[in-house]
Amino acid sequence: MKTDSIFYRLFQEFPHIFFELIGNSPAQANIYQFSSVEIKQTAFRIDGVFVPIQGDSHPIYFAEVQFQTDSKIYSRLFAEVCLYLRQNQPQNDWGAVVLYPSRSVDVGDIKHYREFFSSQRVKRIYIDELGESASLPIGVATAKLVVESEDSTAIVQARELIDRTKRESNSQSRQKLLQLIETILLYKFPNMSREDVEKMFGLSELKQTKFYQEVFQEGVEQGVEQGIEQGVYREKLRTISRLLKLGFSIEQVAEAVDLSLAEVRKVVNGFENV
Repeated sequence: MKTDSIFYRLFQEFPHIFFELIGNSPAQANIYQFSSVEIKQTAFRIDGVFVPIQGDSHPIYFAEVQFQTDSKIYSRLFAEVCLYLRQNQPQNDWGAVVLYPSRSVDVGDIKHYREFFSSQRVKRIYIDELGESASLPIGVATAKLVVESEDSTAIVQARELIDRTKRESNSQSRQKLLQLIETILLYKFPNMSREDVEKMFGLSELKQTKFYQEVFQEGVEQGVEQGIEQGVYREKLRTISRLLKLGFSIEQVAEAVDLSLAEVRKVVNGFENV
């Protein structure tokens, strides 16, 4: 699963993390709805948009996750934002947040957009500079786990984070956070089997959760490695169905199962015609 998909799921299931990242009260998440938004008649897609549920007294927040160098990131971002504002004509003010794993990835030229940055309308967050994980809220520490570069550091941080999650979270959020942490660990340690990850980090209880049984059941990984044309890929189809039900966009599903957008749309159309 690609990094932006992880953050999409992070913000979808725990929207308060976004507001903690930008230094606001996590309670603000209660008045927002988060989604990924496609700009009509263009090739643009905004990673995430937090829209106030009602009223225009709170700003719209555009969230962009950028884990690869892109010298044109800001021209693209502001084009997307302006097109969104033109098409939707919101009364709300707006702000934007760009999440980078580290400052070195931020190579975009802000020359034409510097007023947006100096006014703090647009904020850049470098996840590796957020501070020590132990001093961060659990959700923010989970986001920081994604960018831990040293395997030894990531292992220590993951174990501490899992212990904190089990101690400090209520039962509902605890299960979701542990599921998300497992996803991050599988992403960070691709050479380890799921069983090894569970054993190393004490996550074997996840096998009893509904999420695990539906999305990460035995055999899915083998199915994902195969195509869909020969009729032997039911596991991949099932994975696509589950990810769509969890709120992932078609683009994110395509990345997760390593298919083209056209192939995933073909599958989705097949679901709708059943």
